[in-house]
Amino acid sequence: MKNQRLFLILFFLLVVVHSHADDLDNFIRSQLKKRGIPGLSLAIIQDGKILKAQSYGFIDKAGKVAINTNTLFQAGSVSKSVAAMGALYLVEQNKLSLDENINLKLKSWKVPDNAFTTDKKVTLRGILSHTAGLTVHGFPGYAVGAQIPSVVQILDGTAPANTPPVRVDFIPGSRWQYSGGGYTVMQQLMVDVTGVAFPEFMQTNVLLPLGMKNSTYQQPLPTQLAASTATGHYNNRRLVEGRWHVYPEMAAAGLWTTPSDLARFAIGIQNAYAGKSGGVLSRSMVRQMLTDQKNRDGLGVFLQGDSATLRFGHNGRDEGFDALLTASVNKGQGVVIMINANDNSHMMDRIVGFIANYYHWDGFPVLTRPTAVAVDDRALTAFEGRYELFNNRIVTFKADNHRLFTLEDGFVDEEFVPVATHTFTSTDRNVSVRFIADTTGNVTGFRLEDKDQGYERTVPRIGPLADAYKPDTDPDSSRIPKIMTALQAMLKGGKLLEEAPGLTSGAKRDFAEGMREPETLKSLTFIHSENVTGRGIQRHQSTVSEIVTYQLTSNQPDTYILVYLTTDGLVTDFDLVEK
Repeated sequence: MKNQRLFLILFFLLVVVHSHADDLDNFIRSQLKKRGIPGLSLAIIQDGKILKAQSYGFIDKAGKVAINTNTLFQAGSVSKSVAAMGALYLVEQNKLSLDENINLKLKSWKVPDNAFTTDKKVTLRGILSHTAGLTVHGFPGYAVGAQIPSVVQILDGTAPANTPPVRVDFIPGSRWQYSGGGYTVMQQLMVDVTGVAFPEFMQTNVLLPLGMKNSTYQQPLPTQLAASTATGHYNNRRLVEGRWHVYPEMAAAGLWTTPSDLARFAIGIQNAYAGKSGGVLSRSMVRQMLTDQKNRDGLGVFLQGDSATLRFGHNGRDEGFDALLTASVNKGQGVVIMINANDNSHMMDRIVGFIANYYHWDGFPVLTRPTAVAVDDRALTAFEGRYELFNNRIVTFKADNHRLFTLEDGFVDEEFVPVATHTFTSTDRNVSVRFIADTTGNVTGFRLEDKDQGYERTVPRIGPLADAYKPDTDPDSSRIPKIMTALQAMLKGGKLLEEAPGLTSGAKRDFAEGMREPETLKSLTFIHSENVTGRGIQRHQSTVSEIVTYQLTSNQPDTYILVYLTTDGLVTDFDLVEK
């Protein structure tokens, strides 16, 4: 009888655990299907150990080869967090200092001095916390088989480098500015002080000590590892040519790894913070790493929560790959998610929230489910369209089945339910939008309220969905040839861009390297024009007064292009959209 009771208890526990896993797995699979993402791999940390490592989907959209938990993904900027540990290890070995002028230790290259560095110098602390004043936000990498520049060529922006030179453009320490260029300077600094190639140094002193046996900073990736990788997909789910890009900017973006290995990295930080021995860094150094320097940025990691619920982590993106790492400082919890696609939605945040709720983790937002009210479907269409969520960051609303949905990359993302005539609340986050109309009833924007972040602000309208209108005659047909010339110059970059008429100085500066898409641009057909004067929309440091939507004839079918014009008709930006 006693054995039978024990058997029933064990059976009940197995059923509960299996159901628990099924709910999580089903949620993740539904998100992948919703977003058209080929594959995902994750690791969940509980009580300072890897509780669950699971993979979903396939290495590419062909759907023939399944991903497993040892499949390698590119970590993107999560590479910075792991590289930061290597730099801090050198600080503890007295080979580097957090607060001295890094030019004292750099040998192969020096940070060029200018008016900004007269009194303040670039330091390792500034690089790690993105306060050093260094330029170059991120890197596109290099196609497989292309000529790869040296780190010095990258830092100086000389051929075959495909990014501008890394330079100081404000007084070090005076403000925060994200800089992958800074981490590339750090990479050269670490090589100069150790005399060891960066991948070998990181393998010996960080990756292997943490048990990250499926990780490497080797770029290009050795042939024998290629069979173990996922294939990258862009946000339109087109395959990355050659399967991935090569990143000689290893510290900034060059780590190949798995979620389980990144979970081991996070556990290493948690253990060191708790004073446990056997890690790469001491307790005191990890506590510095997890101290806010500026803008909720520690030394190589970003920080969230208050003192009782503090979390550290980083997001990452390489061409065709996205990654997310978030972990508690002192609760032994965490999640790592890696996907083989670029996805601009809230999907990974939704998965983290689902996991946190399922395992009853505190410190994460508690979602308040909205109660819907009835709204006429015809009224909903007035709210459809595009809005400038942040500078150069669009949010798109589409009405369907008494609800509003956001679209990202052409796929459905976030659902908003009506809670009042003009107010809608997200089913994923504690976020509400209240639409604003002018005296004629035209929607000009919405008031965004984020209860978790504690702020409100106005988000201006860019224009309608392009597929709601039929092709028409441009009221100013004379501008189409000028706009076409400007767009072609923006795609090509270089000298053609410098000499092109019809462009703002900001566009000429920021498109100097050209654009990957569209590869061809044949003709423009007018669809719609929106006067946005006074809405506060800025692109590349110029105020936008008109946004014109054209149907685009190019190598990409069914594509529209939004062209951003100033009051004097100069092109200052463009966006490609599908609807």
